[in-house]
Amino acid sequence: MNKTNQELYYKRTPVLETERLILRPLTPEDAEAAFLWHSDPKVNKFMSYPLYTDISQTVHWINDIVPTDEDFHWGIVLKEGNILIGSISIGPAGNDDGVWGFGYNIGFEHWNKGYTTEATKRIIRFSYEVHGIKTFTASHAVDNPASGRVMEKCGLKFESFGEHSKSDGSATYKIKNYRMCID
Repeated sequence: MNKTNQELYYKRTPVLETERLILRPLTPEDAEAAFLWHSDPKVNKFMSYPLYTDISQTVHWINDIVPTDEDFHWGIVLKEGNILIGSISIGPAGNDDGVWGFGYNIGFEHWNKGYTTEATKRIIRFSYEVHGIKTFTASHAVDNPASGRVMEKCGLKFESFGEHSKSDGSATYKIKNYRMCID
């Protein structure tokens, strides 16, 4: 990320808090911590990107975050210990006007502790309160039902089945698509 883009990213990405978490912009200094989950086959199994094998891939990922007024990317940081444990993002969902999609990625050792649900609820609230977004969508691999439970706990409902392939074509898997409309 060039210096101008980096400054815009930090300026446009608000720091959000929950009871146990801080959601903040990612920095190049986060590469080592983020590489831990990018390079973990358990975490990567159903992600869209191939397994990272070198920290330079994580550095490139962080530097590739493009700041916009409607795409938001945060690092998920534990308040206790100030430890980066994952990332989460939200923004317009393709051609579906007024619908935002979200995704998350969290280190294996932090699974099943409610952190992802806590972070997801916070970014949905931010999107609704600040940007007036009322419809949200997300999907998960059928073989990763824990991710579906996060979506359900956040108020999303199953909508349809689909299929997703990794960006390098190395794997394709069945997915469940979810949606939520806030009245």
